Amino acid sequence: MSTRILIIAHAPLATALRDCALHVFPECAEEVVAIDVPPQEAPEVTYVHALQRLQSDSFVQTLVLTDVIGATPANVAQRLVNGKDAQLVAGVNLPMLLRTVCYRHEDLEALTRRALDGGTQGVIQLSSSSE
Repeated sequence: MSTRILIIAHAPLATALRDCALHVFPECAEEVVAIDVPPQEAPEVTYVHALQRLQSDSFVQTLVLTDVIGATPANVAQRLVNGKDAQLVAGVNLPMLLRTVCYRHEDLEALTRRALDGGTQGVIQLSSSSE
């Protein structure tokens, strides 16, 4: 059984990240859900929309990836995971998402560690300019 991966981020980031993941792993379409939060949308509207999306499938575990701590997507995500078999990781980036999709069949705790590792290992300085 796979863990569902929910990306909730400022529009259009969630959908863009999902599209990139599906480019590499087209078979993961059912396991990766994107919720874009439009500008000026009330947090309660986003929360209700997210709940509707999550109730429409049969996944037991969910890894929630969000963009910015303290912003509406992260605040809604925090409400979503309370009392659920879920983990929340902020600072989503493409290396993090690809790592989680690649290992989506692992248990939730291991997948959360993979997300954190993928996200941090994907941020490196490749070169520097010297004058």
